[in-house]
Amino acid sequence: MGCCDAPGLMPIEQAMDKMLSRIQPIEATLQLPLAEALGFVLAEDVLSPIFVPPFDNSAMDGYAIRIADLEQSNVLPLSGKSFAGQPFEGEWPQATCIRIMTGAQIPQGCDAVIMQENTEVTDAGIVFNQTDVKPQNNIRPTGDDIKQGDIVLPKGSRLTPRDIPMIASLGISHITVVRKPKVAFFSTGDELKPLGEPLEAGQIYDSNRYGIKPLIENFGCEPIDLGIIPDCPDILKQTFEKAQKIADVVVTSGGVSVGEADYTKDILEELGEIGFWKLAIKPGKPFAFGALENAWFCGLPGNPVSAVLTMYVLVQPMLAKLSGHTEWKQPESIPATTRTAFKKSPGRTDYQRGVYSIANGQFVVETTGNQSSGAFRSMSLANCFVVLERERGRVEVGETVQIQLFNSTLY
Repeated sequence: MGCCDAPGLMPIEQAMDKMLSRIQPIEATLQLPLAEALGFVLAEDVLSPIFVPPFDNSAMDGYAIRIADLEQSNVLPLSGKSFAGQPFEGEWPQATCIRIMTGAQIPQGCDAVIMQENTEVTDAGIVFNQTDVKPQNNIRPTGDDIKQGDIVLPKGSRLTPRDIPMIASLGISHITVVRKPKVAFFSTGDELKPLGEPLEAGQIYDSNRYGIKPLIENFGCEPIDLGIIPDCPDILKQTFEKAQKIADVVVTSGGVSVGEADYTKDILEELGEIGFWKLAIKPGKPFAFGALENAWFCGLPGNPVSAVLTMYVLVQPMLAKLSGHTEWKQPESIPATTRTAFKKSPGRTDYQRGVYSIANGQFVVETTGNQSSGAFRSMSLANCFVVLERERGRVEVGETVQIQLFNSTLY
C-alpha cells in the first residue's frame, strides 16, 4: 500500500473534486453603480444597448472626400470642418472636401478619408497626393467595435479594470452582480504574538493572517479578520459559532494537525462535519474541509508557506465557484527545464517554490532555496510553483518539470 493509499491521506485531485462538487454559487445579487462594481462577479449577461461607435467616424486627422470627386481632380476646395463632438452640418457642395479630425462623425456622402500627411494646403484648395483610394478608407463604421444587442460580458465574469471602462462606453450606469462571499478567518495558537509587541520565549509573530487576508480580497471576497485565538477549546468553539453566523466560509490557520493542543478538528466534528482531512500534498498535508451549520470550513496548516499554498491551490477554486465566477481558470501547467536539482521523495504531490525565466524561447526554472514550509522568504522570491508528481522522486538538473506561473492573486 502506497502513502497515497493510506486511509485519510487523499490525493489533491480527489480532494478538489470532492470539495467543488458540494459547493453551490451564492444566489443573492446586488445592483451597484458601475464605479463600485470592480471585482464583483456578474449575475447576468451585459448586453450592449447601443452600437459602438454609434456613428461612422474618422480613424485619422485628414479630409473627408467623395471618391468620385477625387477621380475628377486631385485639388478640392475646402467647404467645412467636422470635429469630434461638432459634426459638419449643412449641404456639402460637389467637388469639395471637408476637414475632419480623428473620431469626428463622417459627413453624409463621404466614402473615404485621406490622412493629412498625404495632402498639401494651397490657395486653390487641398492637393491630394494620394489618388488611388479604396472605398471606406480610414472610416470606422457604426458598430465596428460592438453591435447593439451584443453580449459584451457573460454572466459569471469577474469585473476587471479592463471591463469597467468598456461597460461605461455603453452608457450603462448600474450593473447586477453576485454578492461577494464573506470569509471569516483567524489564527490559532498560544505561541502567536500580534505585530508590534515584543516576543517572549517560545513565541512567534502571527504572519498567516497577513497572507490570508490579501488573498481573500484578491479572490474577490470580503474578508472578516477575527484575530488570534488561543488554544482554548471554549474560546475556539465560541469563535467558530460567531464566525459561521457572519460569514459564508470560515478559514483557520493552525490547529488541524495532530498535536495535543490542536482542537480545531474536534470542534469541527462537534459543530459540523469533516469532508476530508489530511491530503497527499506537500507542503500542506493537514488541510481540512468541511461544513458548519451555516458556513463552509477550510482549515489551513499553521506553517506560513503551507497556509498560503493551500489557500491558493485549494481554497481559491472553491471561493471562485461560491462567488459564481464561472470564467475562473485553474493555473496552466507549463513544461520547463530545471537549472537546479529539486529534492523530493515519492508519496505526495509537491509544490516547490521556483523562479522561472525564458532562455532561447524555452521555459527554465530553478529553486528558490530552502523549501521548508516555515521558510517564507523562498515564497517571497518565487514567481511560480514547481509541481512534482506524487510518485516522482528527486529531480536532477536538465529534467523536465511542470510549473504553474503565479496568477494575479499572488502579485
